[in-house]
Amino acid sequence: MNLKQSRRKNGRVYLTIEKAYRDAEGKPRAKTIMSLGYLDELEKEYDDPIAHFKEVARKMTEEENAKKKLTLSINMEEKLPVNTDNRKNFGYAAVLKIYHELGLDVFFKNKARHENFEYNTNSIMMLLTISRLLSPGSKKKAFEEKGRYFERFNFSLQDVYRSLSHFSKVATEFQRYLNAQIMKKYGRNTKTIYYDVTNFYFEIDEGDEFRKFGLSKENRRNPIVQMGLAMDADGIPLHYDLFPGNTVDKETFRPVIGEVRRNYDTGRIIVVADMGIITGDNIFYLQGKEKGKNFNGYVFSFSVRGGTKEFKEYVLSSEGYVDKDGKPADENADFKMKSRVIAREINVTLPNGKKTKKTVYEKQVVFWGRKYALKAKAEREEVLKKAFDLAANPQKYSKATSYGAAKYVKNLKFDEKTGEVLEVKERPVIDFERVNEEAKYDGYYAIVTSELDMSDTEVIDTYRGLWRIEETFRITKGVLETRPVYVSLQDHINAHFLICFIALTIMRILQRKTGNVYSAEQIIECLNRISCSNEHDNIYLFDYRSEVSDAIGEALGIDFTNKRLRLGDIKKILGQVKK
Repeated sequence: MNLKQSRRKNGRVYLTIEKAYRDAEGKPRAKTIMSLGYLDELEKEYDDPIAHFKEVARKMTEEENAKKKLTLSINMEEKLPVNTDNRKNFGYAAVLKIYHELGLDVFFKNKARHENFEYNTNSIMMLLTISRLLSPGSKKKAFEEKGRYFERFNFSLQDVYRSLSHFSKVATEFQRYLNAQIMKKYGRNTKTIYYDVTNFYFEIDEGDEFRKFGLSKENRRNPIVQMGLAMDADGIPLHYDLFPGNTVDKETFRPVIGEVRRNYDTGRIIVVADMGIITGDNIFYLQGKEKGKNFNGYVFSFSVRGGTKEFKEYVLSSEGYVDKDGKPADENADFKMKSRVIAREINVTLPNGKKTKKTVYEKQVVFWGRKYALKAKAEREEVLKKAFDLAANPQKYSKATSYGAAKYVKNLKFDEKTGEVLEVKERPVIDFERVNEEAKYDGYYAIVTSELDMSDTEVIDTYRGLWRIEETFRITKGVLETRPVYVSLQDHINAHFLICFIALTIMRILQRKTGNVYSAEQIIECLNRISCSNEHDNIYLFDYRSEVSDAIGEALGIDFTNKRLRLGDIKKILGQVKK
């Protein structure tokens, strides 16, 4: 504590006792602890007010320091009572900080205001979100582990399950709210939007109206649910939707992107997606004018091997290729690219169901990389090993187990019901003609875009950003353990994925706030290790600090550096992060 003398505009000196501290950015600050009055007035009461209050400030400092120190009497023979579990997590304060910074508590409290249930849906969502990030599992597991946090979660397990129907009902409205909050608090870059589709399998034998058999991304023979996800240019999730498992990827595009166009106030967008999405209907939908809005754009991957004869000839022709410096590429170049603008006809479905031809003007960018070519060759050689064995020993395989290799084997026929390899007159042999044809295109990639003025390099870089959405799916399935899904009712499944979406968004914002330096795995491990044990009475002992915890603490204004904290101080910090 320090005595401060401030000269006011009237010329008089005013005395205060101040305390120095550092703000969230580490800058030195001071706050007034006690206002004392004008010096000339205090001189009437004290012989030497300056000396007197300097002594007062000194004693206040001593008292404060004394409170920071205490002596513990430890009995080394003391035993732990049965069922003792004093370990508490404190890293979840970082999750709560963003949860409340986004006003998620406000949304869930408002949505429950006119409902007749008695449980606190915001409190339930807080627990489920924290658990999904720090200890993913079933809703039952989350409820059973609620004691590892310093919160008063006053609800039953049945309340948790009942709340899921409510969360499902508000899911779409919540996503719109969350987007508005992100734009308001942090800003969003929605000029470019990345879109992709994945699916989640359910470990059940029979499907239903929602969980249906479809093309699994992991070649699983289980009912699945499809998810279409849109993400902004910074990797922050934007909007998702769920579809029955038999929905093909291209059919998920318009519902998700349509919701974004109508309700997310993005302005003109450029959508980036893989070739599974590229259909005439989707291109026409994306570019069509609606209610006076500007045309939207696209950057889509385009199949080289599935292209027309003329397109393949264009790809393989050495004419027009340049290297990274824009100079004509020679045979020793490790990378080359070229482009052209063409008019292309696409098939479009009319409202009456009939097909018609529409012309789009687009830029085709083709590039080749030596490392991509070597990678494609190595991957094909691995598949060919299996193909040679399949040709020599077809009885060892079925349609499922020969997946990938069967395309390189001629005279191969499968039983439509069992999938077993059938005996045929001609012996199965390797289709070398197909092998050689595919090898010609190793390392070549093609992109089509509506952005005719965008440079080739910018087109390629924009498309490469799609890896972030692929990483997002990896985080969702791995770190957040979105599967297995322990609920079966459709509205409960919807709620489960909403919780995962919230957890994913908070994770991405945490990464952004810490400079995108740390992986999701590093952040989750760190937050889990910021834990403490009850050492004595209301004193908790911490045993973890790292570069990651310091970075998170600095970014969020939470002090994770203390070795010991009183329970009151912990609750004070948790109270502050909820403001």
